[in-house]
Amino acid sequence: MDFNREILWRPSKGRSKDSALAKYMDWLKKYYSLNFSTYQDLWEWSINDLEQFWETIWLYFDLKSSQPYSKIQGQKKMPGAEWFIDCELNYVEQLLRAKDITPHKMAIVSYSETHGKETLTWSELSQQVSSLADHFKKMGVIKGDRIVAVLPNTPAALIAFLASASLGAIWSICAPDMGHVAILDRFKQIEPKILIAQDGYIYADKTIDRREVLKTIINGLPSLQKTIILPVVGPLLEDALSWGPLLTKEVDLTPTQVPFDHPLWIVYSSGTTGSPKPIVHGHGGILVVAAAQSLNMDLSSMDRFAWLTSSGWIMWNTQWIALSQGATVVLFDFAPNRPDMLEVWRHVGKEKLSYFGAGAAFFTSCLKAGVTPRTEIDLRSLKSLGSTGSPLSTDGYQWIYKSVKADVWLAPISGGTDLAAAFVVGNPMAVVRNGEMQAKALGIAVYSFNEEGEKLVGKVGELVCTKPIPSMPLYFWGDEQNTRLISSYYDTFPGVWRHGDWIEFTVEGQSIIYGRSDATINRSGLRLGSSEIYQAVESLSQVHDSLVIDLEFLNKESLMILFVVLDHDLNLDEHLSNIINQTIINGISIRFIPNKIIQVDQVPRTLSGKKLEIPVKKLFLGGKANKVVNKDSMANPDSFDTFVKIADNYLSDSGI
Repeated sequence: MDFNREILWRPSKGRSKDSALAKYMDWLKKYYSLNFSTYQDLWEWSINDLEQFWETIWLYFDLKSSQPYSKIQGQKKMPGAEWFIDCELNYVEQLLRAKDITPHKMAIVSYSETHGKETLTWSELSQQVSSLADHFKKMGVIKGDRIVAVLPNTPAALIAFLASASLGAIWSICAPDMGHVAILDRFKQIEPKILIAQDGYIYADKTIDRREVLKTIINGLPSLQKTIILPVVGPLLEDALSWGPLLTKEVDLTPTQVPFDHPLWIVYSSGTTGSPKPIVHGHGGILVVAAAQSLNMDLSSMDRFAWLTSSGWIMWNTQWIALSQGATVVLFDFAPNRPDMLEVWRHVGKEKLSYFGAGAAFFTSCLKAGVTPRTEIDLRSLKSLGSTGSPLSTDGYQWIYKSVKADVWLAPISGGTDLAAAFVVGNPMAVVRNGEMQAKALGIAVYSFNEEGEKLVGKVGELVCTKPIPSMPLYFWGDEQNTRLISSYYDTFPGVWRHGDWIEFTVEGQSIIYGRSDATINRSGLRLGSSEIYQAVESLSQVHDSLVIDLEFLNKESLMILFVVLDHDLNLDEHLSNIINQTIINGISIRFIPNKIIQVDQVPRTLSGKKLEIPVKKLFLGGKANKVVNKDSMANPDSFDTFVKIADNYLSDSGI
């Protein structure tokens, strides 16, 4: 790959000098006599002396604990690394520190089709969190209980999360547009005590009634003791509590102190088989890594920050990186294309955002719509743009600098739900080149490996992490022997985290992501296991079998193809295609409707019965049939010939 790409942006001397990263480097020089001439030198130190690096993050950001740590690292192997031994703290105590410094400053501004505009100062946010936490305690919530929500990206979700975490309870959330099957697949595993949900929502000017879906979810969670409803479309469900009255108490918040690795939340990332993986992250790990990553995001208390995200995407969780720095966070809960693709940008301008982020698909949609925000909206306050979820194409980079703002720092990142952090990030002190991500994240030993586990430079390989990170999963819920955790990340290279992305690095650490190297479905950053698609589609009597692939790779949009084996003598027509799509919408989400549905006679399987998703995906990415699969290992080798022909036609038509 040619990394000598066009430079699209250079930081001014003032921007570079005043960046959060430069201030941290100055502090290292003053207090540790550490002087780094380049970012690469800083990164090398941060991964070669993990204990000193993470202690400097703790001290630089003045993180607090009721019980101090006795040492930074205990056991260092992956999985099972131990951090900040003997430390006790609470994530919420750290996140709400600004209430004592700037109580009347705006913490949250929210725009929602359902709820209109809402605002919360730091003082108001703290009061409502305290009130809800007090009610939770009276409902019998104790440390370790699970509280779950089906809520959009609004203040209610943040308040509920903070109230939950303040008690040492464990939080988990799904977006309201997810189907009941997908929600129950997640929440049933963790046996929640309390559910918080809206009974409906408004999206694209349509009111969506979720009462029947909620009844199904409630009935499917026998562990529930209380249900709290934000009423939107009708009267409260039977035996439910109303949300509003739970926020009005004037009580003091005394967060429960928990060990550094006490569970904070459970998020879900799907593999190719089995139920969604319930990933458990800890209070301390999330806190300290968020602080470190704020440096690469160039965030401070002066920022006004927004990320266009669903509550079901890990970027919902990472919004609180900005909040932890005392910034004002603006939440968006509306259709981004109504009335047109400028609507989000109007809010960016109106709220004088200094930092705006979104999935790469949003920027691509703006490009295709032909909008030019710079000519119609005042974006003088906008300093930084973030992008993630899928690789941002070179056309996307160019559109931003041509149509949004010439003097803006574009910092695409790539990481994952799995560790609630980014591996590759921005660097506000460096140039932006078309199509490249600028840097490796501080404290994260990220590399590209070939199949033999050797480091690659200038060649595409597997994205790996060779040393532990504080925010890596503590465990998967219910995975007592770490069997699923190890098979998900550590089977390929024992003791090394394999993330499942294709990546290429330069000597200086710039990178290009080429998409997923496994069979996970990635739709604009929302990841789903193929097994969930199969569960929905194969519930239809007309569908005997199915196989799905997602062709996400550099400069191409996510292209999801669903292959179906139909029952008896049925033929795939528009009517049956609509039934399949509607089943996916009802059971999972409208976001996972396939781009193409293709009828086949058989799904290729291994001798043990596993569907050959990855070999089929490799075919459609240009792999040779004899290289991507060994037919001797197949139960039905002739079935692969059909997929070879379909892939050849696809590659021919697409010009790859």
